[in-house]
This record gives sequence, structure tokens and C-alpha cells, in this order.
Amino acid sequence: MIRNVLSIAGSDPSGGAGIQADLKAFSARGVYGMAALTALTAQNTQGVSGVHSVPAEFVAEQIKAIFADVRVNAVKIGMIANAAIAEAVADALAPHRDVPVVLDPVMIAKGGTALLAADAVDILTERLLPLATLLTPNLPEAAALLHEPVAENRETMARQAEALMRLGPRAVLVKGGHLAGDESPDVLASPEDLTWFEAARVPTTKTHGTGCTLSSALAAEIAKGSALPEAVAIAKDYLAGAVASAETLSVGTGHGPVQHFYALWSA
Repeated sequence: MIRNVLSIAGSDPSGGAGIQADLKAFSARGVYGMAALTALTAQNTQGVSGVHSVPAEFVAEQIKAIFADVRVNAVKIGMIANAAIAEAVADALAPHRDVPVVLDPVMIAKGGTALLAADAVDILTERLLPLATLLTPNLPEAAALLHEPVAENRETMARQAEALMRLGPRAVLVKGGHLAGDESPDVLASPEDLTWFEAARVPTTKTHGTGCTLSSALAAEIAKGSALPEAVAIAKDYLAGAVASAETLSVGTGHGPVQHFYALWSA
């Protein structure tokens, strides 16, 4: 049976991040993708120039329409934009606590544009983190959620992962891509253990949408029944291949997208 996965996120018209990246990753990982839009953005590989939020009640209406008709095997949450949307998403998902949720707390674009209103951080923490099966922050996002400085070493990464888990998510994957050095380790905190996933840093500017792609691949693998450590390993391997093959694309002049379909398309 092909699994169905719903993304609740913002749109990227250049196709590398947001809903567009989510749907590509879902398809590449063999699940049927659906999308409830939270925001329209004006952006390209150079950065974000505008954000237009969808009214919160309409975000909720989209989610409710899906659940009223379609079997949902997992949910991925990306860009939430503001506090009202965070509340609406939490209310819409509350009746479906049996459905796994991967929460990627999209807060700042690569170019520095804020993608989450300041007053929404506490609502995100209070309402959405307790719904999450897996939270997937990068180092700046983990720090912002905890109101702490950004981690600069593995010890702080691990401590922050465990601190975030105490806020409600069943597990937390803190991504170490912002660490200095040649390594880019991630740490998974779960009730059972801390698990490290090692990776060498890839020297590339083709990183647009990597966070969206990883969280979507994770949602796909969880929907298919993988345990969390296995899902993380598979999703990271998929993303590594997508980044390694990004040079086969010619999209924009800034932070280009990864190649979601590297295993399916010839160069």
C-alpha cells in the first residue's frame, strides 16, 4: 500500500524549498504527497523578497479537508509564518494524535529573512512541539526555541537536543550543519538513547531546501513504518545523494537546489 503524507508549509516559487521540495522528496521516497499551504513567498536562489501569509482559518480548512477524506499516514510541518497559523495548525491536528508528525521549525531563510514572526516562537513551542513525533531543528533554530546561544560543539548539541525533548516532542534530531570544521554531525535524542549520525561536510553552494528535503524524507520513511534511527539513516543517505547530484541541475545563481530525483533521472 502506498502511504499518504501531508506537508503543511509555505510555497517556494523557485521550486527548491518549501512545499515544492516536500512534494518532490515525497515522490522520490515512494509516498503520495499532499500539501496545505501556510504562506506564499517571493523568493529565488538569491533569497526571499516577500512573504504573504495564508489566513489562519483557511490553513485549518485545508488540513481538515484532507483528513475528512484521505488516509494520512504522516504529517510534515514546515514554515508556519505566524502565531495565528501555529494555533490553527495545532487545533486542526489535535484530533489526530495517532498520526506521526515531523516538525521542521522553519524560522530563518538561508539569506537571513525571518520566516517565523517573533511572537509565534512561544506558540510553536507550547502548541506544536508536544504534537511532534520528531523535531528537526538546525543549530540556530534549536537555540532560538530554547532562548540560548547557538551550540558550537557536540556536547552543547546533545544537551540542547535533550532539553528540546523535554518540551514535548517524542524525539529530536539536532542538525549540526552550522558547526565549524570538516564534519557535519547530527544527533538524535529519543527516550531510549542519544544516537550520532556522522557525515563529512560537502563543499557546495547547492543547499537550498536541504532542511525541507530531509524532514520530508523522514516523514516518508516514518509513514512507511521505519523506526526513527532507521528513518534518519535512510533520509540522510537520500539527502546526501541529492546534494552530491545537485551539480547536474542549472537553477539560479545563488544557493541552488538539490537534485531530488537523482536516482530516477539521467543527467
